[in-house]
Amino acid sequence: MLNHLKILKSPTMDNTLAKTALQQHIQKQNPCIMEPLDSLIMDNASGDSLLLKKTIASMKTENENRLESLNISIEDELNDSLSFKLLDENEQLKVANSEQFIKKLRIPATFKKVKVVSIFGNTGEGKSHTLNETFFNSERIFRVSPEQSSCTLGVWAAFDPELSIICLDTEGLLGVSKKEDQRTRLLLKVLAVSDVVIYRTRAERLQRDMYTFLGGASKAFKDHFQKALQSVWKKADVESPPHSLGPSVIIFHETRHTNTLQCIPSVSESPEDILRSRFADLNLPIDAFSSLKYIGVQTKEGPTSFKEIKNAVQMELENTTVRSARPPKIIYHTLKGLNQKFRSQLPNNTPQLHLDQYFTCPEICQSCSTRCTLSMGHKEEREGHYSPSGCRFQHQFQNCVYLCKRCYQNGMRVTVKPSYQSITENSWTSFLTYVWSGYIIECRNCGEIYRSRQHWFGNKDPQEGAVIAEIIHMWPGERNFILSPNSAQRILDGISVLSEVVKSVGSQPTKAVSSWMANQVAPSYWRPNEEITHCHKCKTPFQQNAAKHHCRSCGEGFCEGCSSKLQPVPSRGWYTDVRVCDDCYQETPPSLSHCVDESEIRARKYGEAVVNSITAVASVLDIPKGIIKDTARPSYWMPDNECDKCCCCENPFGPIFPLHHCRECGKGVCDDCSNTRKPVPYRGWNTPVRVCDNCIKQK
Repeated sequence: MLNHLKILKSPTMDNTLAKTALQQHIQKQNPCIMEPLDSLIMDNASGDSLLLKKTIASMKTENENRLESLNISIEDELNDSLSFKLLDENEQLKVANSEQFIKKLRIPATFKKVKVVSIFGNTGEGKSHTLNETFFNSERIFRVSPEQSSCTLGVWAAFDPELSIICLDTEGLLGVSKKEDQRTRLLLKVLAVSDVVIYRTRAERLQRDMYTFLGGASKAFKDHFQKALQSVWKKADVESPPHSLGPSVIIFHETRHTNTLQCIPSVSESPEDILRSRFADLNLPIDAFSSLKYIGVQTKEGPTSFKEIKNAVQMELENTTVRSARPPKIIYHTLKGLNQKFRSQLPNNTPQLHLDQYFTCPEICQSCSTRCTLSMGHKEEREGHYSPSGCRFQHQFQNCVYLCKRCYQNGMRVTVKPSYQSITENSWTSFLTYVWSGYIIECRNCGEIYRSRQHWFGNKDPQEGAVIAEIIHMWPGERNFILSPNSAQRILDGISVLSEVVKSVGSQPTKAVSSWMANQVAPSYWRPNEEITHCHKCKTPFQQNAAKHHCRSCGEGFCEGCSSKLQPVPSRGWYTDVRVCDDCYQETPPSLSHCVDESEIRARKYGEAVVNSITAVASVLDIPKGIIKDTARPSYWMPDNECDKCCCCENPFGPIFPLHHCRECGKGVCDDCSNTRKPVPYRGWNTPVRVCDNCIKQK
C-alpha cells in the first residue's frame, strides 16, 4: 500500500480524490473487509439464530474498526507529505540544503518572501491541534494523538499558502525526556528564527513555567542570539537584515472553569499590563520581544474557538515595521547557522525532587562565593564549614595557609605561621632581633623550618623546601594569613621601642645602633661602613658624625659632594634613580631591559628608608618614624588624613587627643579609648597590642 501511496502523494492531486482512490485500492486488496453480510447469513442458516446474530454484529464491528483505522492511517500518510520533520530531538537538521527545504515545504515559486510562526507550550496542551485549526482549516497537517506519549518529537514544519507563512510545530515542554536541556536549547533556536511565537496553555491559571520559559528566552535572545543572527545574515548576504528585536509573542490561554485575564471585573489593567507586571515581579526580562499580546478563551462546552488567535496572528503578520518577510532560503540558512553555532553536547540532567540549597548551610565563601556543602546547623555540632571545591586567593582576605612540608609528606596536616618571635622567646629584645633579621616559621613537630633573612640575601622562598601553600575558603567569621601585611609597621613599632632606649643612653650608642642596622641590610658588594675612613674620590677623611654614602654601582663610600647624581643601575637591580658617584655616572642612561637577580639588594631596598633616615639625623629614630609611617602602615589601616575623629568617643583628634590606630579594625582611635592591650593573631600581632574599646565590646 505504501508504494501506491507514494504515487498518490503527487503535489497536483487533490487531497479528497487521493483518499477516495486509496480507499478503492484497499477494498480491492482486502475484499474480506467489504464482504456482504448476506453471504454470512446464508452460510450459517442452519446455525443457532442468537449465535448467528452475535457473530454478524462482531464481524461488523471489527470491519468498521479496521476501516476507521485504515482511514486514519491514510489521512496521516497523506498529511505527512504536507508536513515534515525539520529538526529531530538531537538538534540535527533533516534537510540538506535550502532547495530541499523549499521542496519539502511545497512553496510555489510565486512566493518570494514568507514569515515564520512557531508554537510552544507544555506537552499535551494541544499545540499541533491549534496549528491545524488556526491555519489549515482543521486538516490534520500536524499529527495529533490521544496517547500518553508525545506525538511530536523535535520540530515539524509545514507551509500555509493562504497566509504565506511557515508553521513550526515544536516538541512540548515538561515532557519526559533524558535530554531536557538539549530540548530547551532546540526550542530557543526555533524561537529566535520566528516572527510570531504562540505560547499555548490550557492551564486554569497561568503557571510559573510559562513565565520562566519566556523570560529565559528573552535573555537568551539578547545575550546570545542577537549577535549570532547578525553574523548569520552577513554570511548569507542578506541585503536588508531583519530587525534586531525578537519575535512577537502571543499567549493563547484557554480555560474551562476560571476567568481569563480580560474577564476579571475588579482589575482595570489590560491583560498585557498584568503579564508585564508579573514578569517584573519574578525578575524575568521580556524586553527582547517586539510585542506581547494575550488571547484568552473560556471554553465551557463545545469545541474551542480559534477565531481570536487567528485574527491576532494575522495582525502581527501584517505589521512589517519591526520584522519583515524574507526569502525561504534565508530562513533555512538562519536556522542552520544557529544550529551550527550552538551545538555542543549537553549533560543529561536528571530532575530532582529538591535542590541542595533547601537544606545546606547558607554561608558563602567571601573569596570565591562557593557555598558550604554541609547541612544546616552544623556549627552547633562544632563542625566547621566545608566545600570540596578549590578556592581563589584574594589579598584582602589573605586566605592562604602554610603547611609544614615534612609533616605533610608524613601524612600529617600541620598548619604553620610566620612569626617575628620564636615560640620559646617572649621578651621585647628578642622581638627586636627578629624585626631586623626577618621572620621565622616554626613547626610544633619539626621546630624551626625556615628563617627569612638567614643569609641576608639569596634566600630561597619558603615554598621551595619548607612549606606547602594551600588556598583555603574564607568563611564568615574566620580569618587566616600567611605573612602579616603589617611587617613594615612592626619595624616602625620596633623603632619606637628602640628610640626610647637609645635616647635614654645618649648619642654615641645611637650612632652605633644606626651603623649596625645599616651594615645588616647592605648588599655584599658594598664596602662596610667601618672600613670607610675617607671619600673614595676626593680622599677627604670622614669626621666622627659625618654622613657616608654608597655608590649603588661600585659600592664604594663617598661624601655628599662626590655622590650627588642620580641614575638607574639595572646591572645591580636598581631600576629607579638611585645615588651614584661621579665616576660611575653615565651621560646616556643605561638600558633598563637588562635584568639581574634582585635577591642580593632586596634587604637593602626594604630597609633603606629606615637606615638612611637613621644615619642622617642626630635624633636617630624620631624622624624615620615620621618618614616611613604612612608607607609602613598595614593595608587595612585607615589613612591618617581620613581619621578626623575617634571611632569610639568621636572627639576630634588634636594635641589633646593624639591619633592612634586599633590593631584589629584599623580605625583611628584616641588614647583613652584604646587602653586595652591584647594579641590579634589573625592580623599578625601575636604579642599584646593596642585594641580599641569597640573591638573589645564586640568580642
